[in-house]
Amino acid sequence: MVKQAERSAETIAAIEAAARKLFAGRGFAETSIDDIAARAGVAKGAVYHHFASKEAIFARLVDAVQAELAAELAGAPPRRVADPADAFADAVLRYLLAASEPERKRILLIDGPAVIGWQAWREIDAKYFGAGTRIAVAALLGADPAARAVEAVSHLVLGAVMEAALVCASADDARRSARDFSAALRRMLAGLGG
Repeated sequence: MVKQAERSAETIAAIEAAARKLFAGRGFAETSIDDIAARAGVAKGAVYHHFASKEAIFARLVDAVQAELAAELAGAPPRRVADPADAFADAVLRYLLAASEPERKRILLIDGPAVIGWQAWREIDAKYFGAGTRIAVAALLGADPAARAVEAVSHLVLGAVMEAALVCASADDARRSARDFSAALRRMLAGLGG
């Protein structure tokens, strides 16, 4: 039984790695199940044994890439800044830069919303970045903020960051756009502590 579980896990990993490379390079629409199977070195039936559809593979990859991004950002040493707005704007800048990397942006920001739908895409984003955003917003709002205020401002901030990420994904200079958005967010956040 253990060997079967190991083989299954290896096959799934090979399918996901192949699909990620193809989706990042060609895009979702230009990648077929046959392409994924060939690149993974498995039969087409093996792909369908583990995944119901190409969309299912893609949705799993969107989640995996967001998880990878969240872990990467959480593991990075934060800049030492006294102002919570500066710290949050810096974290958003790091997110925008990382999400704009070619392999990630195609999956997360270009094809992601269209393929898995806005609601699912937002749920995945909130799963990895919602709690941290609420913590940052609570700190920005000051002593003992109302839960409803934290939730409302967090949704507004997450929406602004999502929009910034989408713009960065299609910008000629994603790094410059990310810096511009981070600076603008910092200015927006400055009024929260008042």
